[in-house]
Amino acid sequence: MDQKELQVRSASRHDLPALIALLKDDALGSTRESEDLHEYLEAFEEIVGDPSQVLLVAVLDGEVVGTVQVSILRHLSRRGARRAQFESVRVSSKVRGKGIGKQMLSHAIELAKSKGCQIVQLTSDKTRTDAIEFYKSCGFLCSHEGLKLMI
Repeated sequence: MDQKELQVRSASRHDLPALIALLKDDALGSTRESEDLHEYLEAFEEIVGDPSQVLLVAVLDGEVVGTVQVSILRHLSRRGARRAQFESVRVSSKVRGKGIGKQMLSHAIELAKSKGCQIVQLTSDKTRTDAIEFYKSCGFLCSHEGLKLMI
């Protein structure tokens, strides 16, 4: 793919329907996401209004085909280091395998570097084996065991 075709930019409220469609575009998301955009609007406004977060979209030929939420976290460990947490990484099933995810993550990593981050981290559901292999191909390592508690 010609890199000039893909644009990575901050999301706007106008992008919200496409973002929700991306979240629903897999087996896990199709069962937990909603058609009601109003359920997402407050979260979207909070994310884009927070200077420690950036919601990126990848746009190809005028269509939103990918997204990643970048949250900058500050820790006491590692001498007060900053790290970027990537969440909701999605590429449309219609265009997977065309290099869009790598370009989008590359952009997000450069953003993290510009914010002074020393580490980029993400989690992926263990059932998303293709996604995990993709992240490994981008240089991510399975260095920790992630745990969650649903409350």
